[in-house]
Amino acid sequence: MELQSFTKNYEDLCTEAGFQFVFKCDLCGDGYKTRFIESKTYKKHGLFDSIGKGIGLAAGVAGLHNVGNALQRGTDIINQRHEGMTPEWHKEYEQAFMLAQNEAKGHFHRCPNCRNYVCDSDWNEDDAMCVECAPRENVEVTKARAQRMKTEIEEKAQQTSVFSGQIERRTTVCPECGKPAGEGKFCNNCGAPLGLLVCPKCGTKNALGTRFCGECGQKLK
Repeated sequence: MELQSFTKNYEDLCTEAGFQFVFKCDLCGDGYKTRFIESKTYKKHGLFDSIGKGIGLAAGVAGLHNVGNALQRGTDIINQRHEGMTPEWHKEYEQAFMLAQNEAKGHFHRCPNCRNYVCDSDWNEDDAMCVECAPRENVEVTKARAQRMKTEIEEKAQQTSVFSGQIERRTTVCPECGKPAGEGKFCNNCGAPLGLLVCPKCGTKNALGTRFCGECGQKLK
């Protein structure tokens, strides 16, 4: 028997042990899983015949639950999964399916424009339509503002001058050993101090190894 759901976008998670369904939002795909209803037939008689059990397990392993956008194919799959079940189980299934739909309907809204069933996150309460047909104003304003801010940042970045010249790097040479001395206060090679010589006459600081003051010409020690 073909059972018509209020939405085509749902999954059948039923097994011989009980009944459960997931109904999904037509926009975002988020789903609502209905409560599990235990099969009275299964509880009373235990496992079903090997045919029904084998088909049910094979379908579960193959992931053949989703009947979303292919109703006819989904119906065939469900019929195969339920093949071999007893008439009593099928009656339970039909009742459980109706109960699950009634339970799930309270968590979805049907858009009067596109006829899709959507969850609360995709429902515009102010306009009583889905957000695809009637986008939320505050969301669109925020989105536009963020896009404009991004554009302005990119424009300013393109107008900003970026330094492209070469940076001159000078190496300090030790006046004692004549080798690169590093950037510390003492030479990395010989340990000689790398401080500046202060002219005793004018107080000008001169580099180590300088024989005469560059300011007044005073001879340096």
